[in-house]
Amino acid sequence: MDDRHRYFSRYAWGVLAYNILVILWGGFVRATGSGAGCGDHWPLCNGDVIPREAATATIIEFAHRITSGIALLSVVVLIVWAYRLYPRGHRVRLVAAFSMGLMVLEALIGAGLVLLQYVAYNVSVARGYWMAAHLFNTFLLLAAITLTAWTASGGSLPRFRRSGPLGIALGVTLGSVLVLGVSGAVTALGDTLTLGGGIDPASDPIVAALVGLRIYHPLLALLVGVGVAVVAVMGRRSAHPLARVFGFGVLGLYLVNLSIGLVNVWLRAPVEVQILHLLVTDLIWIGLVLFAAAALGEPEREPERRLHSA
Repeated sequence: MDDRHRYFSRYAWGVLAYNILVILWGGFVRATGSGAGCGDHWPLCNGDVIPREAATATIIEFAHRITSGIALLSVVVLIVWAYRLYPRGHRVRLVAAFSMGLMVLEALIGAGLVLLQYVAYNVSVARGYWMAAHLFNTFLLLAAITLTAWTASGGSLPRFRRSGPLGIALGVTLGSVLVLGVSGAVTALGDTLTLGGGIDPASDPIVAALVGLRIYHPLLALLVGVGVAVVAVMGRRSAHPLARVFGFGVLGLYLVNLSIGLVNVWLRAPVEVQILHLLVTDLIWIGLVLFAAAALGEPEREPERRLHSA
């Protein structure tokens, strides 16, 4: 790998790390009920390019918009750089293109949440669906950026077809973690409305339903944990030297996150514990994607001249 490709690889990993920070800040916006800090204006904030009001919620929401805008620009640079550095049909171009498309969709979903006022302490069934879609797209975006960085570092894409029991198990586990993430988003919304917004479940049937669904998230987490343990054990014999590291690393993080989840419930969902829970969840998802790529990937052999052509 020459310097040009090495610099791109480092940049891609940096984009991934930065987007994790943006996601955590978004979680902070939701947990503090600051999503309405800029009103129902987008991309403006309360009708201004730079808000004049110094309210805490406005500062928190405006900061999230700024960091999200930088995240969008970082992915624009990523795809332009990938298309200039790698030849047509290269796997890095492919996943970089997916990253760009998912980032645009992420921005549109965020704008929709604001314009439809599905923020702060808004209570509606539609908000639950939008938040689930937001979480689903965020996970796919993280996966695409992760694979961009991984393939730029010399790795290959996971191939689930004809990959045997491990491929099936990993596919089911990845899907299960996505479902678990969606259930976590719904659970977090219920906590925001009841604990942050002070809405009594007895006074609102939607909030009551969200609170009633809360029990299913830890039960689902235990079930998915079994799947994570199974694929970690199954992948220990993979030919890739990092597959075992990623597999058992994800399992360890998963056990840690189960403990964090219990602490979150016991302390009644303090903001800092919610953010920590979200961070470890993101790391588990990224680790699982890397595990799939290492365990199921087949290196593509390309002529040296193609790898180094602009």
